[in-house]
Amino acid sequence: MAFKHAAAPTQALTWKKPGRNDPCWCGSGRKYKTCHEAFDNRILSFERQGITVPRRELLKKKEDIEGIKESAKINIAALDAVSEKICEGMTTLEIDKIVDEVTRGMGGIPAPFGYEGFPKSCCTSINEQVCHGIPSDKDVLKSGDIINVDCSTEYRGYFSDSSRMFLIGDVSPEKRNLVETAKGAMQAGIDAVKPWICLGDMGDVVHKYAVAGGCSVVREIGGHGIGFEFHEEPYVSYVSRPGTEMLMVPGFVFTIEPMVNMGDEDIYIDDDNGWTVYTRDGKPSAQWEVQVVVTEEGCEVLSW
Repeated sequence: MAFKHAAAPTQALTWKKPGRNDPCWCGSGRKYKTCHEAFDNRILSFERQGITVPRRELLKKKEDIEGIKESAKINIAALDAVSEKICEGMTTLEIDKIVDEVTRGMGGIPAPFGYEGFPKSCCTSINEQVCHGIPSDKDVLKSGDIINVDCSTEYRGYFSDSSRMFLIGDVSPEKRNLVETAKGAMQAGIDAVKPWICLGDMGDVVHKYAVAGGCSVVREIGGHGIGFEFHEEPYVSYVSRPGTEMLMVPGFVFTIEPMVNMGDEDIYIDDDNGWTVYTRDGKPSAQWEVQVVVTEEGCEVLSW
């Protein structure tokens, strides 16, 4: 789920550094000088160059990653259940019921439900709906449709988030190319995640992949940090420039979810419900979403 929000400037220089022989802030029990002092100093060196860096509070420790993975098990199970049952003639409200039942049955809470007034447990966006489609008994899937199902889960205080595309019946080659391009763009983003480079480098790779596939990328809506909250800093753009946006460091968790349009990138929000986003030109849109954590080598996909 990708609600647009601004990334506030973050200042690592305001971090209170422990004494070198004090216990490290990460809770490892080791002395700071042998644990995270070099890590903190490296972050500070980037900030002194004018690069936006994550606050310490955004970084997830080992136990936090394990908690997110437990939440993700539920999120993945919900999408797997949809994958098994989704078909022509099904309503999007039926999809929502599947997600709700699986999520709650495994002890989780559907994070979208009630979030800023959102009325359902997942988002179901069909064809020209870019995102935030509201499940309804009036929306019946028909042959030729493409649909994005976006699930988010809270479990024991940890949040997970991912979405998948589904092709219903006889889908046109043009729509199939769109869905494949969107998935490839997401994978290109995963492959581009490396520690100690900026989110803008990843976003630029995603954008170029989509454009090479003959598509465009939505500018106003993107990914986000996640883990302790449903939506955390920063806003993650997929039309960004290399060397810009927040620095990626180990322990940083965010979503990769470019919204790829068959036509141009212009969008609008439904005036009636205030949620559903559509392409301005009425052409289809596709999106895949994963949640990743930055590691020492690249990233690990937590939810898909």
